[in-house]
Amino acid sequence: MSTAELASSYAALILADDGVEITADKLQTLLKAAKVTDVEPIWTQLFAKALEGKDVKDLLSNVGSGGGAAAAGPAAAAGGAGAAAEETKEEEKEEEKEESDEDMGFGLFD
Repeated sequence: MSTAELASSYAALILADDGVEITADKLQTLLKAAKVTDVEPIWTQLFAKALEGKDVKDLLSNVGSGGGAAAAGPAAAAGGAGAAAEETKEEEKEEEKEESDEDMGFGLFD
């Protein structure tokens, strides 16, 4: 990671920690105050655009958790086991139909 990327990352974290909106101008101002001079304005613009409308604190607290949607699946299935079983049966029927449509008696390399 280059010095410019690292400095922009730290500046964004400082702004997020203070609860200040992250913009390219504020990042540049913070970098100048820290006497980091070798950061091109494109870096601050990229970081500001990437973090626009995002809660950086929330992003940091959820690092590595991933799969939020997948975790909701088992919880929902536990609550409505009968409905989930019916959906599974319907999906299996649909898959069987799709498989029979795909088998036309010839392969890709025939």
